[in-house]
Amino acid sequence: MKVLADPRRLRIFDLLMQGVQCNCEIGDALEMAPNLISHHLGVLRRAGLVEVERDPTDARWVYYSVNREALEELNELFGGFFDPQRIRPRQPNCGPHAASAG
Repeated sequence: MKVLADPRRLRIFDLLMQGVQCNCEIGDALEMAPNLISHHLGVLRRAGLVEVERDPTDARWVYYSVNREALEELNELFGGFFDPQRIRPRQPNCGPHAASAG
């Protein structure tokens, strides 16, 4: 969660949810400098959220994608936690609300 809390990393991750991207495509889409993109991709990679693949014919080209297993784990872990159905009607037991309830 901490890794995705950074707005730039969240934007990059959201873009990768659209499919495999190279550094230049991410830069064009998000209007970010290549070194800044590389930094944030590195953080996402170290967190295990992003996978990297070099082009088999020209290793200078690097392609980034979402690690599906990590995404599924996040979804399992937090999907239920952020479910709005979990919210229950409740009144506080203290303060002015408590005095008027009794």
